[in-house]
Amino acid sequence: MLRALSIRNYVIVEALDLEFAPGFTVLTGETGAGKSILIEALSLALGERAEAGVVRTGAQRAEVVAEFHVPVESMARQWLEAHDLQSEDGCVLRRLVDLSGKSRAFINGTSVPIQQLKALSEWLLDIHGQHAHQSLQKTSSQRELLDAFAGTTALAQSVHNAFLHWQQARQQWEQWQLQSESVREEEARLRDEVRELESLEMDQDSWVVLQAEHVRLAHATSLLEGVQTALDLLSEAEEPAQAKLDAASERLQSLAAFDAALLPSIELINSAKIQIDEAAHGLRRYVLGIETDEAGLQRVESRMQAMLSASRRHRIKPEQLHAHQQTLSLRLDALQAMGSGKALEQAAQDAFADFERQAVELSARRGAAARQLSDAVTETMVQLAMASGRFDVVLTPLERATRTGLDEVEFRVAAHAAQAPEPLARVASGGELSRISLAIQTALVTVSPVPTLIFDEVDAGIGGRVAEIVGRLLEALGKRHQVICITHLPQVAARGHQHLSVIKTEHPAGVNSTIHHLSPEERVEELARMLGGMTITATTRQHAVEMLNH
Repeated sequence: MLRALSIRNYVIVEALDLEFAPGFTVLTGETGAGKSILIEALSLALGERAEAGVVRTGAQRAEVVAEFHVPVESMARQWLEAHDLQSEDGCVLRRLVDLSGKSRAFINGTSVPIQQLKALSEWLLDIHGQHAHQSLQKTSSQRELLDAFAGTTALAQSVHNAFLHWQQARQQWEQWQLQSESVREEEARLRDEVRELESLEMDQDSWVVLQAEHVRLAHATSLLEGVQTALDLLSEAEEPAQAKLDAASERLQSLAAFDAALLPSIELINSAKIQIDEAAHGLRRYVLGIETDEAGLQRVESRMQAMLSASRRHRIKPEQLHAHQQTLSLRLDALQAMGSGKALEQAAQDAFADFERQAVELSARRGAAARQLSDAVTETMVQLAMASGRFDVVLTPLERATRTGLDEVEFRVAAHAAQAPEPLARVASGGELSRISLAIQTALVTVSPVPTLIFDEVDAGIGGRVAEIVGRLLEALGKRHQVICITHLPQVAARGHQHLSVIKTEHPAGVNSTIHHLSPEERVEELARMLGGMTITATTRQHAVEMLNH
């Protein structure tokens, strides 16, 4: 149940705090006073899309807080516990919107995605809009209403998903049949190409390594001769560099006793001797390790030629062969995974069986609910001054299954006993549509687990005795649910257990809307205004008193 609503800086509402009672609450006010703003603000708290324009002029952000009582056994409490968002104080939904239209949402003080806010709101509150009767003429709306009454909304969505899964599986099977021959040819070609590339035993660096090896082997003789010459000059010739450095060091050592300035030069010469020794040692190792193997050179050249040939066939560079081999292998794996097609055929058959099973169940449950909904709406139509009318929910089997199931759902109505039921859009007038819409919504809420129902001017297009009946219907609903109704009809407003009035005031700083709980005396004045317009007379007051006491 909705316990309280707090609104700050929303459109023309500066600050508003409301407490709601159980039963039937009516909300009235002059046209343009902002009655629908209450519904819009509440919808925002329940996860509807936020717009930048909702922030009141001069403010930085809008805020809406809705507080609900959630009994332990309720679906809302189960949802909160499943998402670890429960609170001993009930359920508080909070929504903030800044000037740019960006918003934040909270459940019991915890920041949550908007999707979670919407999911929870489905178990807290239902809003029946003033234009609901217009959507009645759409086949899709009629089907959704029947599913809501039958409790098959989730099953209908499952049928929709199963149909799409079946279509996808069938398309894959049909595509495999069309492409089977070409796929097998491609698979054979890829197998040969992958086998050829695998025989080259490559990794991503093979080409670079081979090039370096080829250069080394091709110049092995020159390398050996040049390195040996350098080694001779350093340490193995008649007058090698090492011997000359030794002589220079000894000569300077004898002179250093006379001048210490020679010592740094002596140190540099000794350091050079060490470096030459290390260089000579390294060159000896190089000479011992170098190969002049002609067979090795031929082996490297042969492998390089094989890679060059393969790269020309595949029209890529030699260094790209390894990556290309991996790409071809992945494609080959994908084709081989398709198998013979039997798996695809079986998958299509299984998907259809799953769809058909669910669709048959959906049709059966829709059929049973169609009869119940027809009777319930017809009964309410009689109360709404359509005594000889009849409402039928007709299921017509489709020639081909669709994502909505195996049947077409159509609402038909006969306004008079002598008239055969015809499609709703063809025979119902605007006033009749409003009454039929209200009758359908009345039938739906009798099976709804949602505790709070809001009706936004669903009584549009009716008046007189019918308006009084509508008021009594909503009052009766208020005994099973919390019902909040925005109305312009005094006959409906008179039946409320709680009466709220919307007042718009204008001042130099702008416009502001407030909502006031009416006392018994104030209710008389408000009903008199609704009956007589701007001029309230003793007669309209007396009429208002009679309506409240009737």
